[in-house]
Amino acid sequence: MADRRPHRRMTSAEQARRSESRYGHAAAHGRADAEPRTTRRSGSSSSPARLAASRADGVGAYTARRKKKGRGRVLRGVLISLLVVFAGAAVAAAAWIASINSNLSDEITPELREQLVSVEPQQPFYMLLLGVDKSEGRAEEWGDSTANFRADTIILARIDPPAQKVTLVSIPRDTLVSMGSHGDQKINSAYSYGGAAYMVEVVSEFAGVDISHYAEIDFEQFTSIVDTIGGIEVTLPVDVVDETYAGINLTAGTHQLDGATALALVRTRHAYDAYGGGDFYRAANQRAVIAAIVKKVLQLDPVSMANTVSQLTNSVITTLGVTDIVGLAMQFQNLNADEDIYSGQTPTISEYVDSVWYEMPDEAAWRTMMERVDAGESPYSDASQDFTSDAAISIGGGTNISDGSDGNAEEASFTGSVLVLNGTATSGLAASKSSDLEAAGFSPYADNANSTENTTTMVYYNGSARSSALGVAQTLGVDASNVAENTLGYSTSYDVIVVLGSDQVG
Repeated sequence: MADRRPHRRMTSAEQARRSESRYGHAAAHGRADAEPRTTRRSGSSSSPARLAASRADGVGAYTARRKKKGRGRVLRGVLISLLVVFAGAAVAAAAWIASINSNLSDEITPELREQLVSVEPQQPFYMLLLGVDKSEGRAEEWGDSTANFRADTIILARIDPPAQKVTLVSIPRDTLVSMGSHGDQKINSAYSYGGAAYMVEVVSEFAGVDISHYAEIDFEQFTSIVDTIGGIEVTLPVDVVDETYAGINLTAGTHQLDGATALALVRTRHAYDAYGGGDFYRAANQRAVIAAIVKKVLQLDPVSMANTVSQLTNSVITTLGVTDIVGLAMQFQNLNADEDIYSGQTPTISEYVDSVWYEMPDEAAWRTMMERVDAGESPYSDASQDFTSDAAISIGGGTNISDGSDGNAEEASFTGSVLVLNGTATSGLAASKSSDLEAAGFSPYADNANSTENTTTMVYYNGSARSSALGVAQTLGVDASNVAENTLGYSTSYDVIVVLGSDQVG
């Protein structure tokens, strides 16, 4: 008979006890002592610290959770703000760099870029440096067309980052070169014929090397370069006085120069009238001032360097961007500007033709010089070749030349076969000099040269016999500047070939 007692609702405690009696205390998947259920946020850890707060914990736990959520939102906001700031700064920096690069390359033409030859990273390259007079006075008198400007300063620079070497070779502006349809002209007129592009083409052909970069300095803006870097230090071996033309009066010794004085120094040639060849002394000073600028710039940190470059955009036109310049400077951090910057000048002979002075290139000596430069050596092999060293500014010990006074002198040897050619009309000269060479240790052979009108004795060597050639030169009293590699077609069956000149007679 059915139980008709009134149905009583069970309390929650009674329901829990009944569940335990039916399914056991650990009902979850039949485990003997299952862990109590926890409430976890998706993807969170199951550690006790992450258990959901119970009602028994009171409002404190909920307050703590709300604060933690608040801190998370604040942190995300800060990070987002920083990212926005950094992104904005990056955009601004990129725009700043782009603006500098645009100013630096504003006048670089497609024709010029076509003349430049690309170079692989970390490889030596050549760069043409021009100083062009674009003064207001000249522009007012002649107009501001490129055809009215000429390059007053022409420097071919070899940049060698791996070897930490920089070589500066001045090409005299009056150097006579062939310009095709324009005929034979002074090399600085190439700028007026075809601007920077034609200048690069002419210099590249004249020097026999590819040129990869170009820089042009307006002399009127040169002062800002020196002033921007806080001045430069130079040491003058003699007084430099030219108040009439350059407005300069400096005594011999070390000076800290501002921009205006540095400009006067690189412009003056009349200060050296007593020495002759004022243009050559001026060119030597220009190379020394460039070295002083390089030395000062390399002392700057990258940020200061970039700021300096940005301030020079009105003074310099170049194919190098600000990142290229700073990166290059960073590669030269170990450069010793007093020893690792080489300096020289194209060997020429001055001639007065039709009331005009020209510098005629000494082709053999020029070829030898460029072979040395291309091999990473100093332009000069002997101290006597640098005839401006008595009065022009010196670039430390960076000429790497041997004058017998230091440990860098090339060693001469006194062995090897020597072909002695008599290039004069004096009979028996080759036999006489062969006797002298034999006594010194050489194995000579005497013969006659094709010409009997040679005035200067030359010593040529084949292969690696330069030391033997220096020994021959010493034995005969020939200047080391007259020692060169055999590229003129003389016999290659001998280590050394001597072409005697009239300077060996008597």
